[in-house]
Amino acid sequence: MRYTPAFPQDPIQEMLEPRRMLRWVWLARVVLACAILVAAVFVWNQAAPADTLVATLAFAMATLATVVSALYAEFERRRPLGVAFYAGQCALDLLLVTAVVHITGGWSSQFAALYILVIASASLLLPFRGGLVVAASACVLYSLDVLWLRPGTGTPFAGVGVQLSVFAVVAVGSGYLALRLRQAGTGREALAAQLVKVQLEAAEILRTIRSGILTVDAQGRLLYANPAATELLGLELRAFTGKPLLPTLIQVSPQLADLLERSARDGIRTTRAEGIIRRNGEEFEIGVTTTVADGTRPDGSVTATAIFQDISDSKRIQALHIRAERLQAVAELSASLAHEIRNPLASIRSATEQLARRYAPAPAGEDDDEAILHGLIVREADRLSRLLADFLDFARTRVMRLESLDVGALTHTAAMLAAAHPDRGPGVQVQVDVASDLPRLMGDEDLLHRAVFNLVLNAIQAVGTEGHVFVEVDRRAPEGVDGSSVAVTGALVAITVTDDGPGIPEELKDRLFEPFVSGKVGGTGLGLPVVHRAVEAHRGVVLVDRLPKGTRFSVVLPVTPATPPVSPAISSNPSGVIA
Repeated sequence: MRYTPAFPQDPIQEMLEPRRMLRWVWLARVVLACAILVAAVFVWNQAAPADTLVATLAFAMATLATVVSALYAEFERRRPLGVAFYAGQCALDLLLVTAVVHITGGWSSQFAALYILVIASASLLLPFRGGLVVAASACVLYSLDVLWLRPGTGTPFAGVGVQLSVFAVVAVGSGYLALRLRQAGTGREALAAQLVKVQLEAAEILRTIRSGILTVDAQGRLLYANPAATELLGLELRAFTGKPLLPTLIQVSPQLADLLERSARDGIRTTRAEGIIRRNGEEFEIGVTTTVADGTRPDGSVTATAIFQDISDSKRIQALHIRAERLQAVAELSASLAHEIRNPLASIRSATEQLARRYAPAPAGEDDDEAILHGLIVREADRLSRLLADFLDFARTRVMRLESLDVGALTHTAAMLAAAHPDRGPGVQVQVDVASDLPRLMGDEDLLHRAVFNLVLNAIQAVGTEGHVFVEVDRRAPEGVDGSSVAVTGALVAITVTDDGPGIPEELKDRLFEPFVSGKVGGTGLGLPVVHRAVEAHRGVVLVDRLPKGTRFSVVLPVTPATPPVSPAISSNPSGVIA
């Protein structure tokens, strides 16, 4: 970001800058010395020898002193010259003016007014007291010249008194004016420095803020973009500065481009809107706010600024909350229904068994329709009983007993059990990788075992007859977990189950954790809801990622920091491959 000065340079302040004033003083001094020399040459024969000597010495002194002063000032241009240097310049000018007044008639000289210029310049170059000292010195030198160096010339004391009074008034007036100018300049510089500081702080904030910021003019030309905007959009925005951005932006985020265009063209401000950014084959949601600034540019044109940020994490957190509330409501309903249905179902099964025992079986070789119907009723009653048991498991998913757990060993045991399930295809490989420095965590072993078992079994069933299921347990930093802020802060352990199956069907991606929603034939749709409630009971989260091939489920659990790390959970099976 480029900055212009906080204030344009004030012409008066620029003119009163000490080094600039010195140049004018030196120029006036050299001109005056040259004029004295030229005048002395023209009246050399008529002038008194003392006057010609004074004129010659004045010219030589003025020229030499000016050259030396200029060289010194140039040599010390990186440092302030100091009060002593300026005082020396004023003293030299006083002597030069006194010489001019002396050789041009003393009290009757028309050049006595030059003292006023010296006093005024001293007031601007020196502090207030320094200006008064120079004025007092001018009064003394003028008085000495007219009263002592030229006695008996009929000096009019009233005229000399008026001249000295003018010197005093000029000294006080110019000194006061210079003092106020310095105060104004100091205040202006302080304000400018403060504004520059604010600008630098704003630049640092804009540079480090995670929200992207884009500013365009009415023609859609890019005026400003912060680094976050470049990162979020995946565009090299610096190359678009001063050039039309919207035609390129519309390919990455049509909604953002449309909002910016409407704000810049019609002055429409957007309080809150949402859009999508597509980059590198992925897409994520953003929240957008736009504002309009009128007449902030030198030409008075309108500028529009869009502030946008990635809200995919917020959306995920919101979905987690909604999922938890929905599952809680369904769990309460399931528990109520299961209790209401289970008792009548048990009575029906018992009555059916008694009826079957009451009637004799049919002779061999003949169909016994009643026996078939009795068996069908019993089997279906058993199936409903198992379904009700699943309902109750789902409804009663809560931590019953807290204990220190070796999460690596727990995961490995659950994965082995799932790998031995009859649903595992002959070509399905299950691999487990457990980090060696995992800490222990507090939890319910049965509940977490059931959750991990369900995830691994789901992955095995998803890959079909041939494929790979990879189970990994490792540490996870909070900032490395999308949506982890809904659970805990601090150290985390992540259990990740990845498969290379066909992935989640499009129609199920938003209903994956809803009860009774299943992509498997004959499935109850309670496996993932049970996983979610089990993990939620441990203050963790379940995250789902759709991969180009397959799906990844991540269970993120908080760690109890007071417990020490455990040794590697799997030492006898380094590869972690379950045959």
